[in-house]
Formats: sequence, structure tokens, C-alpha cells
Amino acid sequence: MSKKNQRITAIDLWKIKRPSSPTLSPDGTQACVALTRYDMTENKGSTSLWLLSTFDGDPRELTRCGEKDGQPQWSPDGRSIAFVARRGEGKDADAEPQLYVIAPDGGEARRVSTIATGVAAIKWFPGAAKIAFISWVWPELKGEKAQAKRLKEKKDDKVKAHVVDHTCFRHWDHWLSDGRQPHVHVIDLKTGKCRDLFAGSKFSLQTADPGLADFDISPDGKCIAFCYNPNADARGDQAHHIAELDVKTGKVRTLTTKSPFSHYAPAYSPDGASIALLVQNMRRSMDDDFKLALILRNTGKIALISHWDRNINPPLRWAADAKSIYFTADEFGRLNVWRLAVGLKIPTLVAQGGTVTDFDVKADKVVFVRNNMSAAPKIFASDADGKNAAPIEAFNDALMAKFKLGQVREFTIKGWNNEPVQMWVVYPPDFDNRKKWPLLHNIHGGPHANWGDNFHQRWNNQVFAAQGYVVVCVNYHGSLGWGNKFLESNTGTFGSKEHADVEAATDFMLKQGYIDAKRLAASGGSYGGKMVAWMNGRNGAKKEGDRYKAYVCHAGCFDWVSMYAGDAGYWFDHSLSTNYWTDPAKFAAQNPIAFVKHMKTPTLVIHGALDYRVPDAQGLAYYSTLKALKVPARLVFFPDENHWILKPQNSRLWYKEYFAWLEKYVGKGPTK
Repeated sequence: MSKKNQRITAIDLWKIKRPSSPTLSPDGTQACVALTRYDMTENKGSTSLWLLSTFDGDPRELTRCGEKDGQPQWSPDGRSIAFVARRGEGKDADAEPQLYVIAPDGGEARRVSTIATGVAAIKWFPGAAKIAFISWVWPELKGEKAQAKRLKEKKDDKVKAHVVDHTCFRHWDHWLSDGRQPHVHVIDLKTGKCRDLFAGSKFSLQTADPGLADFDISPDGKCIAFCYNPNADARGDQAHHIAELDVKTGKVRTLTTKSPFSHYAPAYSPDGASIALLVQNMRRSMDDDFKLALILRNTGKIALISHWDRNINPPLRWAADAKSIYFTADEFGRLNVWRLAVGLKIPTLVAQGGTVTDFDVKADKVVFVRNNMSAAPKIFASDADGKNAAPIEAFNDALMAKFKLGQVREFTIKGWNNEPVQMWVVYPPDFDNRKKWPLLHNIHGGPHANWGDNFHQRWNNQVFAAQGYVVVCVNYHGSLGWGNKFLESNTGTFGSKEHADVEAATDFMLKQGYIDAKRLAASGGSYGGKMVAWMNGRNGAKKEGDRYKAYVCHAGCFDWVSMYAGDAGYWFDHSLSTNYWTDPAKFAAQNPIAFVKHMKTPTLVIHGALDYRVPDAQGLAYYSTLKALKVPARLVFFPDENHWILKPQNSRLWYKEYFAWLEKYVGKGPTK
């Protein structure tokens, strides 16, 4: 096999370099990016910073001393790049990530902070003398020494019990039980003096993944706007508000108390006249699209400036002239960069996906990271209006040139109730439509997510197709990117419409003439895992039996009742439009476990012990139930993984088990 005709494998995925977090110099001529490389033998990744020219010149590695040099931010004067890292050895090693600063022309990075509770999500103040950041602290303690002492006591304590009385006690893979809260701090770069801006107040950022989008600094450096949840027992389904803090006095005033919306992602305009933000009408629906709004600082008035029926994502980035705002939003299975001119209702397209994962805007330049189902992540630069877009690096070009990838096609089919549903189909590299091929459904999670046009690092459709499968990805009812009506169309009916869409896709593919009806399989993760469990029971109950020969359930929801042990049980009243004690019949009608006695299809169950979104008991119960039913089943359990498989060697095993299961029950390649 020639070098340019290789089939991509799971191991190859971990050879792909992953660029992220681009930050532009003030004049837009250079971008600093974080580049992560993985080592299969060492079973870990390392991240360094690179400088890229947006007009000409070769990439240059800026840092290489630290294993995790990330979150770069270019200073307003262009003289420095701040980043977060854990460096040093022995007694000098950073116990938690710290703030470092380096000159863009190279040299040694200087550590600025030594805060025991660590540093994340850094932002420069105007003038480049101070930096704001997030650190998780105990709000009742005063000063860094007290924080450091408490942290050491916690680490040394032989008792590791979690004691809570609040609703949100876990999140994804970590506990929220030690009383710490995310506070915004400010540090002086010359003196190293650090100050907790929320000290002594009732305020903190939201505890669910706080980051750069949750606070912003005014152009004059006098104020910080931030997002917070005012409820004592804070949950994700409650209205959030935007407050403004006077940096000098510490006084805080809430800007959105009279607004009927929930508010997020504040971003000051360059002229300081307004604050852009995202709003959501939770009174109408918990799944309401995020829309763009402005707070006029001179009057306090909040004006909704976007009525676009698409969900807008943070962060929000202003153009230098304060006349337009940039953001990403999903549309029809693609994640694009858009620009909305203030005064208009509908945005214009700037960078077309594929999938754009990160971007920045400075001067007259936009820099962004883009991938699609046939292309690994690559960094591009364009003019402010999106014109003259071109790649500015070739980190993965030589590697990707070796692979012969499969064709990707997009179809619109008639799904549930004959309504249009979009799906992707990825074909094997040597596909011949005169032959019969096995079909593999790759069902997305959420359910309010989608299968976008992306080069997924964990569920890579090209790697699946390279094994000899026609891979089908259905954006079923409830998927993101087709407006609120479609997004909410499965609320209170979880499972049924999605199932109809998947089966309609199978019917459509069988009519094409190149799919072997006796070699059908389906796999999914999270809600997608729930769907294959649902299909196992519902299809098994049919007179003709299950048309699928194998399932793979990764981190799948098996029983909505025990899913209350997860980190978001309070959402079920909305998503299922009931709970298991109010309307047991309606609840059971949406529960995969309700048809368990009909399950008969061989299933590979995969789960991680650190998964708190879909707790590991879901996978263990599903596996044990299948064994009790004498249904062929196999369990792959990772004690060191969460909802995702993040370690290279674990990923290698994941793919090995995945393909071995499919080959055992449906084979691979064309039918002989």
C-alpha cells in the first residue's frame, strides 16, 4: 500500500497535532496558539505555544519547557504574551497552574503568580500592567495564606467524605462539595500582589465550568462585568444575571435585575458605551436559544438586538470600531463564525464550517481554527469580513496527506411524520456502489447537540469508515442548528421521534442498493447510548425482531430514574415534561429500561468510573441486565476516565474493542 493510500487508524488520531486558543497581536499581524501533541508511549499530551504570521513567515515555537503551556493572551501593548502553565521540578514545581508571561520574540518565561489555589481564564487590563483571572477559593477565608493553609489541610486530611446540602454537588467529573467558589482576581505584574475582587462579598461566578466568557474588563480598566447566579441553591435552570464591579472600591451593582431573561457572557464594547451579552428566555423554555443583547451603560437599558432563530455561542468579540459583534453559531450541521452589525437583526457569515472551534478578532483580522469530517484542525486567517481566508500553518499536512479518506455526503430524508431530517454519510475509502456494505449508525448525544461536519477526536467517522463501514450520522428531532421549534420537538417524548428518524435513515440507505440488510449496526454515546438501548428494547418487541445485529453503548443513559444520581437531575422535569413520581406512565414511556425484557441484540457496553453526567451505574446495570437476559454482551470499564475517553492508550483499547465487536457480529468490508 502506497504512502498516499493508507487508511486512517485510531492510533493515527493521536499523531494529529491539535491547535487551539488563538490570540491575535493588537495589530493583527501575528497569532499565538496553543499546540497539543500526544505521545502514545507516555500516554499523555504536551502543549506548547507557537507564533504564526497572519500574512507571511514560518511558524515559530515560542515555549517548550512546560508540558501544559496554554490559554495564551496577547497583551494590549503587544509586548508580552501571558499564559497558564504548570512548570518546575521538585520543590520548585507548580502544584497548581500559575500565570506566566513571555516576550513574543522569545526568551525565558517569567512566573508571575504563586497562588496556592491556581490560575485559569486570564485577561489583560488596559495598559498591560495587570491581569485578571479566575481562582477557586473558600469565600469565608481572608488572604492567600489562609487559602493555602486550608488547601493543605484538605489534602492532608485522611477523611475524604463529601458532605453537601445543595442540589448541584457534582459536575461532569469533579465534586462541588468543598465549599470553594470561582472568584475573579487581579494581579499586578510588577509586584506580584494579588487581590480577590469578590472577597467579602456574596458574589461568585457560576460553578459550572466558569471561564473567559463569564467576565470582562471595561476599556478604561475601572470595571469588571461578570455573570452570576443569585440563588442560594444555584442550579443551571435558574436565571443568571450580569453585575458590574468597581475595581477600585469593590462596589457591585447588578445591571439586569429588571430583565425577564437569563443573562450570560458579558463583553464590553471598545468604546465602553455598551456591554454585549447573551440572553435566554427561560420563562418560555429551558432550551430557548441564546440571543444577542446590549446593555446601554449610560441608561441601563437592555435591548435585544438579534431575533435570529439560531443558538449563539460565547464568547462574544467586538470589532475594533464597536459597530459589530463576532460569535459562533450552529446552522444545518455546521459551526460557523458570524458577524452581526449593531442595528441589524440577521448576522452575516464570516468563516464557514465545517466546524470552527476557536477564533479571535483584532484590528482588521480574524483568526480561527477549523476542521471538517475530511480535514484535521487547521488555523486560518482572514480579513475582518471573512474574505481572503487562508491557512497560516501546516502542522498536520504531511501526516494527513498519507491517508485516503472516504467520501462525505449530506442528505435530507423524511423522518418522523415525514418531516425533513438531515444526515451525514461517510463512505469507506474503497467504496464501490456495486457491492453490498455493512451500515453503522453513529448516533449523537445531547439530545440537544448535533453531528456536525467535524473531525471528531473521539468518535471519528473517517476511522470508522476506514474499517469498511458506511457510517450514517442522523441529526434527529431535537438536534441543534435548525431553530428552536426543531430543537424542542422531542421535549416530553424523548426517544420516539429520534428512533423514527434513525429507522427512516436506515430505510433510505437500504433503498440505495449498496447496503446489506443483514449487516446493520448502531452505536452511540451519552444520549446516543441511550438511543441504542432504546432501540434494543423497542425493536426487540417487534414481531419481526430487531433489524440490527449489534449495538455499542458508550456512557449511555439506561434508566431515567437512576439518572437522578447524575449531575443534572433537575433538568428531567423539563426534558421529560414530568418526573417518575408525578406521572409514572409518561415517564416510563420515555425510559429505555421500560422495554428491557425485549432486548436480545448483542451489545458492547463502555463506561468510565469518573462519569458524573451519566453515572457509571447506568452502564453497569445495562451490562448486568443483558447478562441476566442471556443476551451476548461485553463490558469495557475505565476506572480512570470520565464521560469521554481522554487518554491515548485507553482510546486505543476503546477502538480495538469497538471494532472487534462489530466485526464479530456484522463483519467489515463488502459482503462476500
